[in-house]
Amino acid sequence: MQTLQVDLGTRSYPIYIGRGLLDDGALLARHIVGRQVAIVSNETVAPLYLQRLSAALADFKQTHIVLPDGEAHKNWETLQLIFDGLLQARHDRRTTVIALGGGVIGDMAGFAAACYQRGVNFIQVPTTLLSQVDSSVGGKTGINHPLGKNMIGAFYQPQAVLIDTASLATLPARELSAGLAEVIKYGLICDEPFLGWLETNIDALRQLDDAALSEAIERSCAAKARVVGADERESGIRATLNLGHTFGHAIETHMGYGVWLHGEAVGAGTVMALEMSRRLGWIAEAERDRGIRLLRRAGLPVVPPQEMTPEHFLEHMAVDKKVLDGQLRLVLLQRLGEAVVTADYPREALQATLTTDYAGLVDSLGDA
Repeated sequence: MQTLQVDLGTRSYPIYIGRGLLDDGALLARHIVGRQVAIVSNETVAPLYLQRLSAALADFKQTHIVLPDGEAHKNWETLQLIFDGLLQARHDRRTTVIALGGGVIGDMAGFAAACYQRGVNFIQVPTTLLSQVDSSVGGKTGINHPLGKNMIGAFYQPQAVLIDTASLATLPARELSAGLAEVIKYGLICDEPFLGWLETNIDALRQLDDAALSEAIERSCAAKARVVGADERESGIRATLNLGHTFGHAIETHMGYGVWLHGEAVGAGTVMALEMSRRLGWIAEAERDRGIRLLRRAGLPVVPPQEMTPEHFLEHMAVDKKVLDGQLRLVLLQRLGEAVVTADYPREALQATLTTDYAGLVDSLGDA
């Protein structure tokens, strides 16, 4: 087992990474303050792992709340099901909410924990690659609104993050690729040597090689922990973690939540961010192409939806959390391994990025 630390003073917490951790009740018990736990999961994950986690916590009084699966259910109506379960079982302020699932479950269970009786303990047990390397770490919680993704929520840190790498054995290939979008992001924004490691090991990752997955998860979580420790509430450097997300969230909102997986939309959005960085003269064409090839090898879509016009993108991007004083800030690359958040770019560069023939661009690169 590897242990990392998210350094936030009195609210610091550990990230545990290893095989079989779902069965380690003693490890979880360190971070449970009372005798009540509420395990929140979904209809896909619960049949696979809920009984194991429940057995590991046999000494605690438990409530199991199983939600419908998918981004389409990340809304007020589903959030109320968590509150219903907590209230019906009379959970008090010393309860601990445990999120068992992917990013949607983690975001919703965390938001419920932040709100229930004005804040109760919360533990993340992520079971998808995307949630293990990104959404479970850092305390972002929330739900979607029809007009914008993740626009309603709270910063609320967990007491611990427990990553059982063995849970990835049941992850569909499409979900695995979606998680790799966030892994690749870390190489692009802050760790160019990691980008080279990924180019060497991407096939092993897609084949669920345990050693490769463990290293990728550890390096990704370490990068996220450093950024969150420096900027918990995204007033500065933390926004660089959103590379490709402004374009990607526009895709998710326009296409309908769940039609494109979050990581798939981020993959296509990252290609757009790479292209705009090239248009600004910050990265070379060969560097842009290097990023696109790696995203393709990860099994990700690298062309935005053909039916989306520049007007569609601009409409949805206007409702983005990085908009300040009416200025759309974008995360772009000054070089591979170094990202910047900026609103200081020519608007014609953005327009040209939105009108680029991405299908033609990708075809020109040949096989990945």
